[in-house]
Amino acid sequence: MQSSPNHNHRWGVILSGGDGERLRPLTRLLTGDDRPKQFCRLVGEKTLLAQTRDRVARTVPPDRTVFVLTKSHEPFYAAELGEVLPIQMVVQPRNRGTLSAILWSLMRLVRLDQQAVVAFFPSDHHYANEEKFMAEVTSAFEAAETASYVILLGVSATAPDVDYGWIEPESMAVSKLLRVRRFWEKPVWQVAQTLLDQGCLWNTFVMVGRANAFLELIQFAEPRLYETFQKTVVEGKADMNPELMRAVYEQIETADFSKRVLSRTAERLAVLSLGDIGWNDLGDPRRVIAMLSHVRPRKPLGQGVLPEVVASVATAG
Repeated sequence: MQSSPNHNHRWGVILSGGDGERLRPLTRLLTGDDRPKQFCRLVGEKTLLAQTRDRVARTVPPDRTVFVLTKSHEPFYAAELGEVLPIQMVVQPRNRGTLSAILWSLMRLVRLDQQAVVAFFPSDHHYANEEKFMAEVTSAFEAAETASYVILLGVSATAPDVDYGWIEPESMAVSKLLRVRRFWEKPVWQVAQTLLDQGCLWNTFVMVGRANAFLELIQFAEPRLYETFQKTVVEGKADMNPELMRAVYEQIETADFSKRVLSRTAERLAVLSLGDIGWNDLGDPRRVIAMLSHVRPRKPLGQGVLPEVVASVATAG
């Protein structure tokens, strides 16, 4: 751990509640069931969730790591997270997207630690250089502990990819930490090409900031949802009454945090450029195939399996 006097307030939230529908043919082929990708061993001997836990543990202690999950996935995570305390698990009644997942976890965190500084980590990412990545996360923690803004971690873009969020900094100065001029969530190809030409960054969806700074973003961008969760989670003490949250999740719509919050609050954001660290978002079938074609698993998939995976993903795509 770093020597910052605030490091005892550093928390990690691992977002692991997605359904992984786009990769279902692949994960079904590899596992024989319908488990989401974060509970699969796509590369190596550990699941993507376990790999994420190991990565996060380099900077955040296990007892200050929170997992956002979905109740229907319990058969797939129960054994893997068997030693995790219930207070460290935010179990959603159903998957309603990243906005509700992040909002509920933040309200849980501020109840545990009013001074919490939190980093959010998707559970389906791969990094060729994990050591450098987590060193930059530590740098982001240090910056966020005294800042009022939320820090996005961006990587160098290499193509006009329309499936990613794009971060347009206020300047292209030679500096790792820059304020954000605009956040573009999944722009059309022509816009993505322009952003690529300008040297803009892909958003990794790893974010660091004070928990209260995140809550302020959500309250500004989505006041009605914020009020609903405030009344249910905080005032209604939903952690002790799951039926309250089940009713809320039946009523709210599925919503994406990037589109509904980041796109509307660019002036409150900063970006830390990671450069090229070999980042791969494994949510898309073709990106998984590209990774499996170039990364040698510690435990090989087996002769003849990769062509089957390619064929199944091509059919799904």
